[in-house]
Amino acid sequence: MPQTWMITGANRGIGLALTMELVRRGDHVVAAARDPWGGALAELAAEHVGGITPLELDVTSDESVAAASAALAGKPIDVLLNNAGVYGPRDRQSAFEMDFDAWREVFEVNVYAPLRVAQAFLPNVEAGAGRKIATISSRMGSIGSNPAGNIAYRSSKAAVNMTMVVFGDAVKDRNVSVLLFHPGWVRTDMGGGGADIAPSESAAGLIATIDGSGMAQTQSFRTWQGETIPW
Repeated sequence: MPQTWMITGANRGIGLALTMELVRRGDHVVAAARDPWGGALAELAAEHVGGITPLELDVTSDESVAAASAALAGKPIDVLLNNAGVYGPRDRQSAFEMDFDAWREVFEVNVYAPLRVAQAFLPNVEAGAGRKIATISSRMGSIGSNPAGNIAYRSSKAAVNMTMVVFGDAVKDRNVSVLLFHPGWVRTDMGGGGADIAPSESAAGLIATIDGSGMAQTQSFRTWQGETIPW
């Protein structure tokens, strides 16, 4: 049965690949981005009329999230996917030199925004049949397996893991599952051209793993292929 997904950062990278995979299989996507009407997303929407609802959303803005929430009031969402994220500066992320202003911006997008969005659209998820909230994290947020370098990005992903685990505990009695994923090292603007896998491969794996997840997997941290990652 077709599902309704809401994806943040849907206009590029993994978000766009997820949107493509979902509409091609017949699902509906609420494609959220700061500019959801341009580029490849607009072309995809034109190809799949009725399959995509563009939604203007700045995940760092309380006002923008509130306006988007009001626009979707009463609309069921089966899967809410927090995908929007930033890497931060390519330098000055070390133990000996840090761009602290940039670090704050990374936390705004990667940590505060997923909770802001989850809180705002929880009623929509509760109204859906899927009742899932997923967040794109990263293996680089695993304290157990990644101890070196890129402090801003790594710390933000470790923090969003904790944030969403706590949120998951709070909504467990509402039968809403909260899931965290490493999408793989993906050939996007963030991952770079030398990354291991194509966005389409990551997207297909994420969709399949999310499809197969429920309350038994809530508050888990896994790869796009469903393999458990140490915290």
